[in-house]
Amino acid sequence: MEIVDYQQEIKELKKANRIIQKQLERSESDRIKLEDINKKKEFLLRTVIDELKEYQNNLEERSHELEMMLLNLQIMQNKMSSLGSLVADVAHEINNPVSFIAGNLTPAQEYIENLLHLINLYQQTYPKASQEIQKTIEVIDLEYMREDLPKLISSMKEGTDRICSISDSLRIFSRADTEQKVIFNLHEGIESTLIILKHRLKANKIRPNIQVVKNYGELPLVKCFPGQLNQVFMNLLANAIDALEESNYGLSFDKIKVNPNQITIHTALIEDTNHAMIRIQDNGVGISSDVQQKMFDHLFTTKPVGKGTGLGLSIAYQIIVQKHKGTFKVNSVLGEGSEFIITIPIY
Repeated sequence: MEIVDYQQEIKELKKANRIIQKQLERSESDRIKLEDINKKKEFLLRTVIDELKEYQNNLEERSHELEMMLLNLQIMQNKMSSLGSLVADVAHEINNPVSFIAGNLTPAQEYIENLLHLINLYQQTYPKASQEIQKTIEVIDLEYMREDLPKLISSMKEGTDRICSISDSLRIFSRADTEQKVIFNLHEGIESTLIILKHRLKANKIRPNIQVVKNYGELPLVKCFPGQLNQVFMNLLANAIDALEESNYGLSFDKIKVNPNQITIHTALIEDTNHAMIRIQDNGVGISSDVQQKMFDHLFTTKPVGKGTGLGLSIAYQIIVQKHKGTFKVNSVLGEGSEFIITIPIY
């Protein structure tokens, strides 16, 4: 019985040994698999770490670029602020002597009229002038002088009025904004911008003059940043002129005259929302739907190199939406024209 018991025990031990051996084999296989998995995880982790380092380096480079861009923008802002102040000062300095000349032209015109009247009385009282006087009259061409001198003074007065108008427009346009909003007449801002752009609206050898149609409504004074809004008006009107000039490509002067270039400016008070609305419309080339979706994005531009930054609409959008809490929308049909619609709260 004892031998049988030993044999049975040996069988069980062998069986247990086989089980343990299999478990060891499985454990070894699991260990190898685990090592492979750990190697893969380690590889992936190193890859992620490398990618993160590369991403961090890119972020640092981008951050440096943005810092430089911000510095350049601050420098540009300071330059523009200084330029605006300089323009306002120059406009003021121009206005002083021009006002002096304009003020003296009125009495000068009266003196000339009186002198011409006196000459008329002399000619009526003494119709027979001496030979010397008669010769002088012929030399100076008295009749022509009598007719042309009032016109000359009138033309000079018109010129000084024009310079005063430009000077006032420059002062209005270059107003420096404070940290707080101030009361402003939107129509004055639009008019000052149009005067500054007048040289681009005039007719030339290629096209007739660009017609500006003004449909101004009754607007109250608006609390805003005037200098920034003037910049928006300048960007929109300059872009409208660019679009019209682009639409004229390949057309003759007479053909453009049949369908003249036109900019329409409409203003109105939206009483329900207490907002002022400004619509600036042109009949130029229009804007494609693709460009319309991106035109207000930061740094987006369609301008070719050498034709300006092309960032006017992006900046204008920020001024209207972010700075003034208003709205800025565009309606455009390619080949027919564009309309920009601005609304800003009155207070």
